[in-house]
Order: sequence, then structure tokens, then C-alpha cells
Amino acid sequence: MAPRWIEKVTGPLEQKKQYRQHQTRLAALPEPYGTAAKAFQRYLTYYGGITGGDTLVQMTGDLADLWERAAADGTSVRAIVGDDPVEFAEAFAQAYVGTRWIDKERVRLTQAIDGLAGDGDPGGAGS
Repeated sequence: MAPRWIEKVTGPLEQKKQYRQHQTRLAALPEPYGTAAKAFQRYLTYYGGITGGDTLVQMTGDLADLWERAAADGTSVRAIVGDDPVEFAEAFAQAYVGTRWIDKERVRLTQAIDGLAGDGDPGGAGS
């Protein structure tokens, strides 16, 4: 009974376990891949803003796969990311669909403004 209650509050425990496993894989990467992976994960956390646990776990696992493969093959970091690491990271993030935090904030903003419509808003269209 307790695991169900905990999962309602924190999310699925299996997702958390998988996420931690992916984090461990990223932390175990040799240099310079470990530093690159950490930098990309940080950027993806902010840029991606993913709110779905499944999507986040998948993206983190794919990131670990990418850098593990590069390390195993001896592929240079620059050969993976190209001349523009930001462009690479954003293209990588776009491959993952799902609700992002900004989507939720867009809805909240729209609802807040829509709630004002017709309520005597002095700056409304009727003024």
C-alpha cells in the first residue's frame, strides 16, 4: 500500500530507478565525454523543460547511449555535436515530444487573461 501512495506523490518508482541508472552511466563516462554529457544534460534540463517522467527517462537514456557509443568508438565530441553545440542540443531535445513546463505556463497565462475578459477590464477591447 505504501508504494502506491508514494508513487502518487513522487511519481513511479521504476522511472526514478531508471533515471538514476542513466545518471550513473553518464557519471561513469571517461573524459572528455563525461564533461560533454554533463553539460548537455544541464542544458537539456533547462531548455527541454520536460515534465513527463517517461519522456525524461527516455531522453536521459538516449543521451547516455550517445556518449557511451562515442567513447567506445573514440569519436571526438566535436564530431558528434558539430560546430554549434546549442543547435545540436536543441535538435536533440526536439526529438522528444510531450508536455514541457512552458506549455503549462502558456495555458496558465492564457487562462489568467481569459478570466479577465468581460470582467470590467479597463484595458480590454471595449475601452
